[in-house]
Amino acid sequence: MSLSCRKSALFLWGVLIAVSCALSPFAQAVEEVESASISKVELEIERINSDLKDLSDALKDTTGDQKEALQLQLFQKNEELRAVLQTAIDKERVPKDKLISLVKMQQNYSRGATQYLEQKIKQLDETINKAKEEERLALLSDYQELQHYLDVLIESKWQNIQWLKALDVDVSKAQQELTDTVEKRLRVISASVEYYNQQIEVVNKQIAARPESEKSALQLSQLVLKQRMDTAVDSMRALISIGRQLNVDTSDYRRLMFEVTGSITQDLFDGKVIGSILSSWLDNFWDWLANNAPQHLIQLLVFAVILLATKVLAKVTRKVIGKAVVSKNLNMSQLMQDFFIAMSGNLVWIIGILVGLSQIGLNLTPVLTGFGIAGVIIGFALQDTLSNFAAGMMLLIYRPFDVGDFVFAGGVDGKVSHMSLVNTTIKTFDNQIIIVPNSKIWGDVIKNVTHERVRRVDMVFGIGYGDDLLKAERVLTEIVTEHPSVLRAPEPMIKVHTLNTSSVDFIVRPWVKTDDYWDVYWDVTKEVKLRFDREGISIPFPQQDVHLHMIKDEDTPEN
Repeated sequence: MSLSCRKSALFLWGVLIAVSCALSPFAQAVEEVESASISKVELEIERINSDLKDLSDALKDTTGDQKEALQLQLFQKNEELRAVLQTAIDKERVPKDKLISLVKMQQNYSRGATQYLEQKIKQLDETINKAKEEERLALLSDYQELQHYLDVLIESKWQNIQWLKALDVDVSKAQQELTDTVEKRLRVISASVEYYNQQIEVVNKQIAARPESEKSALQLSQLVLKQRMDTAVDSMRALISIGRQLNVDTSDYRRLMFEVTGSITQDLFDGKVIGSILSSWLDNFWDWLANNAPQHLIQLLVFAVILLATKVLAKVTRKVIGKAVVSKNLNMSQLMQDFFIAMSGNLVWIIGILVGLSQIGLNLTPVLTGFGIAGVIIGFALQDTLSNFAAGMMLLIYRPFDVGDFVFAGGVDGKVSHMSLVNTTIKTFDNQIIIVPNSKIWGDVIKNVTHERVRRVDMVFGIGYGDDLLKAERVLTEIVTEHPSVLRAPEPMIKVHTLNTSSVDFIVRPWVKTDDYWDVYWDVTKEVKLRFDREGISIPFPQQDVHLHMIKDEDTPEN
């Protein structure tokens, strides 16, 4: 339907009612008044009515596009007349009886136009229902225009009542008729909104379940339903506005508007609307509970059983993997063992949760797809974390240290307490916990102090130049060899190392188990001091002799 065709319904009201039935009486009434008493507003009204009558007469003898153009002019003239009437009523420039007569003509105009529009809408609705899906979209555009004009017409009826009230005319009957009309249309349109909303949900589910080859027809049907929904929602919004002015309870309809559109407006904060929304949600909840509770309870029970079974299976898996990785044939580090044990349990948990979710009706395909997409996004966002992860994998593979080793790594020295794929926890000698990113450890020098089972203790002791060199060597040998923690093989090394500025230095290098390193170091150092004291061997320390030479001045008189 073209623009002129869409307007034809409204223009025809002017032809059938506003002109032929209403305008002539007013023109006759105007002629009865003395010309001196006619105001400019009255003259303007008379002029517009005269134009309407001329257009009406010309409309009878025209056809085609010219007729549609005249209908458009009729509609515009009637809107112009209503604007002048509003001015006349506000400023009281026209006698009251004349204004009342004009407004009642507009009431007759609206009444006849309503009947005509409702008939056209009914016919068009039947045509739409019989038409094919691809033809409905064009027809729905015309249908939407007619519904819009019908809503505008109801607003005009309410304006007519307001005008008559201002002119002290009893409008109780007209207002009650309009109230009944609005309530009836609200019931009908709200039912249509609920129906279209349900149909849209059904079509959406069908589109999600059908293959791509069958989706095009469903998508066209979805588009038709959405357009019909939009038309119904627009009409209901206009009727709610008028209904609230007529003191009609519109809380349920405003609640329905919120449910189908999701739009939050100031009307939503009305107490009755909130109560209606809560009541509707509660009713829906109880209905859902009555219809779905048994099925969902069984699904939740199955889900709980699967989780319990997963817990037991994860525990068993960790034990099995734990026994497998400690095999000497595999020669795995403690970190690698912990990694495989933890990963095996986590993998069982992931599989168990996915199986449980599938049992309660969750479609895993979009979930897994979402994880894949999220993984890519997270990968770009967490590049440093991925770098730590890669470094952690390298540390596990190459095993530069293990749990319990004393290391110098990442600028930190201490005992390795724990390691994950992202960071390593090191406990310092003064019992501080330091967490170091794996990328910092892998990218720096790693010194593992306790990696080997046997270590050499390097010590240096000095004696004075006046002491007995061989005696000192014998004493050092006795101290080292008599210590229970010093290994016999490799053999300890005790040699004169350096003739220093103020001492003769011996190097003492016994071999010990790694765990005994510091005990041997401290014990030997203590025993050397005690034995040297008993044997009369001195331990020199840096010193300087300062010699002062007194120079006698010849000019200085003698005492």
